Amino acid sequence: MFVALTLQTSNCHNLNLRSPGEMSETCEQMSSFRWAFRFGSWTPCRSDWLFAARCVQPEEKERIGKFVFAKDAKSAMAGRLLLRKFVCEEMHIPWTQIHLERSPRGKPYLAAPVQVGPEEQLAWSFNISHQGDYAVLAAEKGSQVGIDVMKTTMPGSSTVPEFFRIMTRQFTPHEWHVIQSAGSERQQLTMFYRHWALKESFIKAIGTGLGFNLQRLEFHLSSEALTQGHVLSHTRMHLDQEDEEDWLFEECLLDADHHVAVGLRTMKKQNCSSPTTSLPSPPAFMLLSFNDLIASASPLTEEDPDYWESFKLKPEAPVRQRDPQHGPEPC
Repeated sequence: MFVALTLQTSNCHNLNLRSPGEMSETCEQMSSFRWAFRFGSWTPCRSDWLFAARCVQPEEKERIGKFVFAKDAKSAMAGRLLLRKFVCEEMHIPWTQIHLERSPRGKPYLAAPVQVGPEEQLAWSFNISHQGDYAVLAAEKGSQVGIDVMKTTMPGSSTVPEFFRIMTRQFTPHEWHVIQSAGSERQQLTMFYRHWALKESFIKAIGTGLGFNLQRLEFHLSSEALTQGHVLSHTRMHLDQEDEEDWLFEECLLDADHHVAVGLRTMKKQNCSSPTTSLPSPPAFMLLSFNDLIASASPLTEEDPDYWESFKLKPEAPVRQRDPQHGPEPC
C-alpha cells in the first residue's frame, strides 16, 4: 500500500492532498514525499533566523551567510531545513546525528550510509530545488528522484525572442515548436520554463550536472492541460531519440507562476512488469510553514548574534532592469 504523507501540525496546508481512497496497490511498498515552503513570503524575526542558523551544519551556515541578497539566503536556509526535516522525521535519524554532504556536482547526500533493517529493503532518494518564491523537496523509496521548480518571469535585460535565441541549443526543434506555438510571449515563457524544469529534474536525478548535452533529451508533454490542483504524470522523455520507459515525470503548479517537475526512475523488480504503470497516483505537494520546518530541529551550534546583524543589512533581492516600478523580483 502506498504511504501518503501526513503531518500532525495545523500549520501544514494541502496544495492537492489525495484522500486515502485514492491510494493504489503496488508490487512493493513505496513511499513518496512532496514538500514545499514559500520562502518568498517568509520574513524571519531575529529569534527565528538565529535558531534556523543554529540548526544547520556550520559550513552550510557560513555558505548561507555569504549570499548578498536576503532572498537567496532564505532560499538556501529553507532548502537545508527541508532536507534535515525529512532525514530526521522520515528516516528516523536524530537531528544532531545528521551529516549532509554534497557530491562533486552539488547533489546532497548523507555522509554515512544509514543502516536499515530487513523490513526496509529499498533505499531513499531525495532532492531539493529552490527558485522564485519556493523551496521544494521530493523523496522516494526505491526510485532515483530529481526535482526542479521554476517561476515564470519576463527576461530581465532582453526581449523574449532574444532570450530564446540565446537558449536555442538547450531544446530540440520539436520542443521549440511546442514552446513557440504556446500563444502570447507570457505563455511561451511558461512553456519554456516547463520544459526547462523537466530537463533539470532528470539531470538532478542522475546527478550529472551542467556537462550533460540537453539536446539529447526531448520531452513530449501530456495532452492534458496543466492546471493548479492537479498532478500530471503522462509526459514522456526521449533520450537519444529512444523513449525511456523506466522514467516517470510528475508536473504540477504550486501557484499560477511556479511550475514543479519531478523526475523518477524506478528500480526494476522481478514482480513489477512495468515500472511506469505499477506506480501509484502521483502525490500532491504539502505546503509547510516555518514552524513545520523546525518542528523536529535541534541546535548544533551556539547562537551567533552577528549572524542576524549581517542578515538584516542584506537587500531583499536585485532590482530587475526591465520592471523597476514593481520593485525587487526573484533572482
